[in-house]
Amino acid sequence: MANPNSTWILQALDRHEAALLRYCTRLLSDPDAARDVVQEAFLELCKAKRSQVEEHLAPWLFRVCRNRVLDLRRKEKRMQALSEEQGNAIESTQPSPQTIIEQQQGAATLLGMVKELPDNQQEVVYLRFHAGLSYKEIAEVTGHSVSNVGVLIHTAVRSIRDRLNPGSHTANALEGAL
Repeated sequence: MANPNSTWILQALDRHEAALLRYCTRLLSDPDAARDVVQEAFLELCKAKRSQVEEHLAPWLFRVCRNRVLDLRRKEKRMQALSEEQGNAIESTQPSPQTIIEQQQGAATLLGMVKELPDNQQEVVYLRFHAGLSYKEIAEVTGHSVSNVGVLIHTAVRSIRDRLNPGSHTANALEGAL
C-alpha cells in the first residue's frame, strides 16, 4: 500500500475485523452482507484522517458499521423480504453470534431474555458484554449520551434479573401495581 498509514490500518484490521464481523452479522443475520459492511468501514478508515479517529478507533469503526447496517435495513424495507426457508438456509451456514455466546456460556435462557428486550437495550448490552466497549465508546457508536447508555444497560440487566428471580422485591412490587 502506498498510504503511509498502511501499517496502522492493517493493525486496525487485525485487531477489530472479527468483532465487527460478529456485530454486523448479529445485526443483519447475513454473514455476506456483514463482510461487505465491514469492508466498507475499513475503506472509510483508509480515507479518514488518522489524527481524527485514532483516539477512538473502535467506537468509530462500530459506528460506521452501524450506520451502514441501518442504511441496508432502510433499503431492505423497500425490497422483498426473504422467505423463512431462505432465512434458515443463511443462518444454517454459520453459527450466529447468539449461538456462539450460548455455546460459550451455556445460557440459552438468558439469551432468550436478552432477545425479548427492546432493540436499543439489546444493542447496548451486546456492545458492552460481547464487544467489550466502555459506556463512553457505546455512546459514540449509538449516539446516546453516556448516562443514557448506563440507564439502558441497567434497565436491561434489571429486567432480566427480575425475570430470572420472579420472587424478587421488584417483581413483587410490579405485580402489586398491576
